[in-house]
Amino acid sequence: MSRLQCLNLKLVIKQILTFGEIGVQTRLSANTRHFSKLSNWGTKKSATHVKIVNHHPDTMADTQVEQILAPLREAVKKQGLVVRSMKESNASDMEVKKAVGELKALKKQLDDKELALQPPSETFNRSKFADLMIRRFFYDQSFSIYGGIAGLYDFGPMGCALKSNILEQWKRFFVLEEQMLEIDCSMLTPERVLETSGHVEKFADTMVKDKKTGECFRLDHLIKNRLETLIKDKKQTPEVKEECKDIIIKLDGMTTEQMSDIVNKFNMKSPTTGNDLSEPVDFNLMFATQIGPTGDQKGFLRPETAQGIFVNFKRLLEFNQGRLPFAAAQIGNAFRNEISPRSGLLRVREFTMAEIEHFCDPSDKSHSKFSDVENTIMRLYSACNQMDGQPPVDITIGQAVSKGMVANQTLGYFMARIYMFMMKIGVNKEKLRFRQHMSNEMAHYAVDCWDAECLTSYGWVECIGCADRSAYDLSKHGEETKQRLVAERKLPAPKTIQVTELEMDKGLIGKTLRKDSKECVDKLSKLSINEVKQLHEFIDNGKRDPTTGLTLCKIGNKEFQINKEMIPLKSYSKTIHVEEIVPNVIEPSFGIGRIIYTLLEHTFKIREKDEQRTYLSLPPLVAPLKCCVLPLLDNDKFTPLVSMLSKSLCLKGVSNKIDDSSGSVGRRYARTDEIAVPYCITVDFDSLVEPQSVTIRERDSMEQIRVPVSDVVDLVYNLSQGNTVWNVAKAKYPIFESQQTNE
Repeated sequence: MSRLQCLNLKLVIKQILTFGEIGVQTRLSANTRHFSKLSNWGTKKSATHVKIVNHHPDTMADTQVEQILAPLREAVKKQGLVVRSMKESNASDMEVKKAVGELKALKKQLDDKELALQPPSETFNRSKFADLMIRRFFYDQSFSIYGGIAGLYDFGPMGCALKSNILEQWKRFFVLEEQMLEIDCSMLTPERVLETSGHVEKFADTMVKDKKTGECFRLDHLIKNRLETLIKDKKQTPEVKEECKDIIIKLDGMTTEQMSDIVNKFNMKSPTTGNDLSEPVDFNLMFATQIGPTGDQKGFLRPETAQGIFVNFKRLLEFNQGRLPFAAAQIGNAFRNEISPRSGLLRVREFTMAEIEHFCDPSDKSHSKFSDVENTIMRLYSACNQMDGQPPVDITIGQAVSKGMVANQTLGYFMARIYMFMMKIGVNKEKLRFRQHMSNEMAHYAVDCWDAECLTSYGWVECIGCADRSAYDLSKHGEETKQRLVAERKLPAPKTIQVTELEMDKGLIGKTLRKDSKECVDKLSKLSINEVKQLHEFIDNGKRDPTTGLTLCKIGNKEFQINKEMIPLKSYSKTIHVEEIVPNVIEPSFGIGRIIYTLLEHTFKIREKDEQRTYLSLPPLVAPLKCCVLPLLDNDKFTPLVSMLSKSLCLKGVSNKIDDSSGSVGRRYARTDEIAVPYCITVDFDSLVEPQSVTIRERDSMEQIRVPVSDVVDLVYNLSQGNTVWNVAKAKYPIFESQQTNE
């Protein structure tokens, strides 16, 4: 053996001795390094340990801290009043956007100062976390052996089981307990549907490309990042810094041309290569496709699951016997062609959503079960608190609704249920808040909107949106399709109304317009009664063709020669006992991938006094495997009992695995901890004698109890379903101190 080979061998042995048994956890494979690079995880020292600061309301009360923050809070509050005043006085959109931009800048200064003054709640080791996710294949980048595709991820066996368990609990908690109507709609959506919903027009970002590599960048993000760098540059003049700050404030309201001028003025290049950038282009975030072999019918992969529920409203209402309120739910994949996906599962191109559309009477948004949740204490970050520079507050949902902070009972009810669900699956209570959208964030049709945000090493992440969408969606689809997407409300007493209807003379239209008659009828059928009355007035006052007596009228986007005889209006009286209403919609929308990532971060732990031992303290209810059955040693005497216990657990519906692999029982416990197995049943030599008994080990505390074989399956089942807890089991059965390792 050469000297170089000896040195290499010594180096390998030294590494093995240094890392020890658990050292494999810290040695990233090529696949892991590749994943870390693409996800911005853990390859650089600065990204290894991330400080997480949680602005708990109690910690904000420190006198010295408040003295420092008081001027910044006052500045935010003052600018908030300016924004409110401008909106009340109907100032121009550009002026309001500039004022809102200044408010955001002041609010960021306040947030940054709070971060600097607050001690870190914890330090999160992102490198160890990423290593565990890859090594135990919870999830990994899709097509990684081909170099991977940004924004696409595959779930491994443990990730799949965790996802399935979360969705199962979601169905039980919402669909089953709230008696919702579940549907499953197509992921392919015709263009016309998404034109009606507004996605085709508005679901877009402006991007630029690296001219040489083709790498794409979202333009507003690129400009903001570059200008923030110039602001921090000590060599830049105060005038340039002030100009950069002004541009950042106005950036949200800028057109593509204005942003292009800024790129040229500051000679901006690709941030990764320094190459020149292309001209900006608008990029629709939906994946376009063609439906059918000819490609004539354009479609998209759905960007959300909600539209499938809205277009099926009529059928769902019939199934519910025409009664309001009712809710429909759907779980499925959605697709958004993100320009620059990042942060692992937090911003991806394909993701699972679980959405609820609760249809209710617009005049009655009370909820029959609100009293069940009204005393639930939640952390709410209202729009007023954000504009006044104040922190979130802990308040009951009942108080929030009664004060008008939350718009109505139904919205408040679902917010409370979301909170309860997140607690049930194991999200850290101290790292969950509900942030209200400020008016500049909210969709124009929304009455109120709150995001359930979770604190992670990437900051506060929106995991669930809960919005009152008013009647926007059903109204739009009803107008476009001429379908009556309405419900009936019984009147307290019959009433007589005057009805005016359009009665088209299709025969006369056909004889007169011939080949254009069908198009004219289609366009006329989309007109409201008021628009038909306006047509009548135009015909009365307009210029007629002396030969035909017809008037050239614009209907929709085309002109036709018609007269009033073709479009007569019929009026009559009608007694009605019910009236039609367009239901309002309360929409809780869950991003399952983000919830999974948050849950994994919140439950990631490192053993005290052993930095190399990591584990996941997932609640038994959602843990991928509930139990592991393992023999103490590799001994054929243990096999029959181990197999019998595993089979009995399966028959009881408890997911489990047998770990009879090599290694000490301690090493096998460590492996099961890494994949979040909450309970381990160990068969030892005492299990072979009457009365037969085994040990059960609990993952988080590492405590063990001795349990009769006749009780063990039922006990593990009840523990995994939350019917009982470890402390109760520990009080019932004797504590076991150590495993017997020899016969």
